[in-house]
Formats: sequence, structure tokens, C-alpha cells
Amino acid sequence: MFRPLLVAALVTAAAAPAATPAIAGPLEDAVAGSQRSDANKARDQYRHPVQTLKFFGLKPGMTVVEISPSGGWYTEILAPYLNATGTYYAAHNDPAASANSAKSVQRFKDKLAANPAAYGKVQVTAFGKDSYAIAPAGSADAVLTFRNIHNWYIAGFAPEAFKAFYAALKPGGVLGIEEHRLPEDKPDAAMKDSGYMKVSAVKALAEAAGFKFAGASNVNANPRDTHDYPKGVWTLPPTYQDGDTDRAKYAAIGESDRMTLKFVKPK
Repeated sequence: MFRPLLVAALVTAAAAPAATPAIAGPLEDAVAGSQRSDANKARDQYRHPVQTLKFFGLKPGMTVVEISPSGGWYTEILAPYLNATGTYYAAHNDPAASANSAKSVQRFKDKLAANPAAYGKVQVTAFGKDSYAIAPAGSADAVLTFRNIHNWYIAGFAPEAFKAFYAALKPGGVLGIEEHRLPEDKPDAAMKDSGYMKVSAVKALAEAAGFKFAGASNVNANPRDTHDYPKGVWTLPPTYQDGDTDRAKYAAIGESDRMTLKFVKPK
């Protein structure tokens, strides 16, 4: 026999509306959008674009510079997100630097031209050694770069790159960095050929340019990464530079362990 209080509780529970699901915002919509390739979406499990960009403080209406967008993995998210009210600068290779650079820039521009609804407002600028006009001085709310600092460090122009980021940002603007993380107890020499960088080295570059450290996130950390592979970070997916050698082992590790750092240009 049901007791009256129990009956009332059951009726109340049955009548209660289901919990309201979280409402997706414009960033989630951009990440889920049809402009993104299936191959790029498949890497969200490793790259965590929503959490990463929210950590950097991305908001509609911002002026954002992405440094070295390569094939446009983050372009597929940032360009449509900023399309209506913001500005997106893609600071790609300097096409004058080499034939390969020119081809890379053209492939990127072809990608943009193929979908003008998503990418028609992208402003492509040039970035590279001795080419730092990435955006008008003091115009950007955020400068973002993903897995690129090792290239500039190896090529010997990382300090100049950070100075260019500082110049492009407004006072109070954010520098957001994602980079392959080398443990601090590894030799510094490993940063010259492994593709990994120490957090301390990245902080030193940013602070030497005038930035203040504003925080770190472990959203892109990978504790399975041992940071010691025959062909550096490129041994891991998605590159698999060792081909089929131990491919299953590297697939199980997943993409690299990455630092996610935020710096601010002082007001």
C-alpha cells in the first residue's frame, strides 16, 4: 500500500519537466558547422577547440590574428565565428620567401575562395622571418597560434615573432599559445629537433617581448605522451612520420602532450 507522501512524491517527479540541456552558443555552432571537414572534426578529441578558445577568452566582435594557420584547421572555426561582427587575420607564410611558401599560401587562398559564405571576409597577411606585418599595430584583441613556436625557435626568429605579436595587440590584448610540451627535465637541446618546447622557454620568449603571464590550462595535456620518439613529435598522429612502424602504439598514445598558455599585453 502506497503512503500518501510517497504517492505525492511520485506524482511530482512524473510531472517535473526534464532537465534543460545546455544551450550551444556561436562557438559551439562554428565547431559543429558543415564548413569543417570530417577529418578535422575527428581531431577535436585531441585539440579541444571549444575549451581552448574559451580559455583564451574568444568572444564575438573581436579582432583576432591567427599566426601560421597552415591548412586552416582553426580557420574553419575562427573565420565563420568572427564573420558577422569580428575580424579574422590569417597571418600565413610570406609567399615571397620560397616557392613552397607561395604554393602553401595559394592552397590556403583556394580553400577560402571555395566557401565565400564562411571565409569571404578573411584577411590574409604574411608572416615569417623578416616578415612581421601581421595586422595593423595595436588593432588586435587576440593573437593566437597553435603548435608553431618550435618552427620559429629552430629557424632562429622566435624573439622577433613575439615582438610582432606584441605590436599587433591592443593594450590588454591576449596572446594565446598551444604548443607541444617538452618536460622541464629534458635537455634544452631537444627543442632544436624534437618539435617540443619547454613551458619555461615559451614563457621566457613572451616575457622578453613584454607580455605578462595570465594562466595555463591542461585541456590539451596528454599523459600518455613520453616525448621521446625516433622522429620527434612527428612520430605521433596525425603525421606518423615512421609510417607503419609501431603505428598502433603511436595511435594508442594519440596526439602530443601540449601546453596551453595565455599571456596579456599590459594596459
